[in-house]
Amino acid sequence: MSLDIRPDSLLVSFYAKRTPGGIRRICFKNLFLKQCRSSGVKIFMQIAIDGPAGAGKSSVAKEVARKLGLKCLDTGAMYRAITLQALSEGIDLNDDQLLGELARRCQLEIKIDDQMDTLIYLGGEDVTEKIRDPEINQHVSIVARSPALRKELVFLQRKIAGENNGIIMEGRDIGSNVLVDADYKIFLDASPEERARRRWLEIKEKGRAVNFENILKEIANRDRLDRSRKEAPLKIAPGAEIIDTTACNLAEVVEKVLIIVQGMDCRD
Repeated sequence: MSLDIRPDSLLVSFYAKRTPGGIRRICFKNLFLKQCRSSGVKIFMQIAIDGPAGAGKSSVAKEVARKLGLKCLDTGAMYRAITLQALSEGIDLNDDQLLGELARRCQLEIKIDDQMDTLIYLGGEDVTEKIRDPEINQHVSIVARSPALRKELVFLQRKIAGENNGIIMEGRDIGSNVLVDADYKIFLDASPEERARRRWLEIKEKGRAVNFENILKEIANRDRLDRSRKEAPLKIAPGAEIIDTTACNLAEVVEKVLIIVQGMDCRD
């Protein structure tokens, strides 16, 4: 596996933890962040964004990354890629050992473009669109239950975080497992109906015929699998800020995240 993200030189490191009684620190950090962005200085920060399918993680993570000048990684795309490869090879999706071996031997390449989109290549082929197919949606939560597979991908995700001086990772277990010491942990959620509506519109915009009720059932099934798996289940990480996105548009959710990260709540 390889990742086409080149580590930047470490230009600045600073205390960025929210603590009781840390109002002055937060205010100072807020001004510091603004100065860094305006002067082009690289910011060292790790932000974990978790949540169920359709909560808006990818869109929010990419937009926040652009505004803060950070890298962004969609970890779910990695599990989707393994799902695609496993299906193409006819591998038993419940075979933990085979999935772990597949993760170690497959030619998985991950690139991040200028728009912060995670691009996925398997054997040199761009499969970024293929991993979003309905068939992958139906099986990815089954594949993601594999402890052996998760061990391989989490190792890579942590390696990526360690090699970059500022990153936003989004997925299901980032704050609770992958980056437990992340500077900020965000948990995005929304009602099942709203999450299904978003997925329905997304698929419809691609010109595909899809039944809303089927999407809603799929969302419910993925929630059940993600929350009940033994290895790193979907859950709210300790200390995470919870944002309900049900009645919010993208800009509103991004603003809420930036308020948390930038400490704008302490302005006076």
